[in-house]
Amino acid sequence: MDNLAQKKCIPCEGGTRPLEKDTVKKLLGQIPEWKPSDDYTRISRLFSFPTFMDAIAFVTNIATIAEKENHHPDMKISYRKVTVTLTTHALHGLSENDFIMAAKIDKLIST
Repeated sequence: MDNLAQKKCIPCEGGTRPLEKDTVKKLLGQIPEWKPSDDYTRISRLFSFPTFMDAIAFVTNIATIAEKENHHPDMKISYRKVTVTLTTHALHGLSENDFIMAAKIDKLIST
């Protein structure tokens, strides 16, 4: 499989179907900290930080990537914790874009 973090999100075309469960499971192998929802329509990860301001900086960095990729996650901030959830709303499920974004978000904490 290609390195997800090196890819670019592409707009979903009409008639595109969400990824099948088996494909989701394979792609999760590249982002092992992310967990699928029970129905495999979303992936999420909880991040913890030393301070509230570190959490806010992280969210700001995600927002910058999301704007560049034109693929926007749902984020919940709770003091020093940030939960990021990805789904492709237009598909009511997951697309490769969600995994690309997850990989790019993971790179924020590994650098």
